[in-house]
Amino acid sequence: MRGIVASGTVVLVILGIGDHLWWLAAVALLYLYATHGRGSPGTPAPPAGAGAVPDSYRTYRERRDRQARWERRYRRERPLRTRRQERRKSG
Repeated sequence: MRGIVASGTVVLVILGIGDHLWWLAAVALLYLYATHGRGSPGTPAPPAGAGAVPDSYRTYRERRDRQARWERRYRRERPLRTRRQERRKSG
C-alpha cells in the first residue's frame, strides 16, 4: 500500500510541473493516507472482549515465564555454579 501511495504521489508531482492542481492532488493523497491509511495513529484499536489480555502484556508474560523456566532449568542442571555465584555476591 505504501508503494502505491508513494508512486502515485511521485506521478502527481511530475504532472504538477505543468498544472498546480496535480500538486494539490498529491498533497490530498498524502493527507488521506496519513489520516485514514493502514497503521496510521488515528485508527482506533479493535474493541477488546471481556477478559481479553492485550497482546503486549501477553508477549511480556510469555517472555517472563520462558525466562523463569530457563533459570529454574539452569539451577537444576548446574547446582555448583549457582552456589558459587551466590557466594560471590554475598562475600
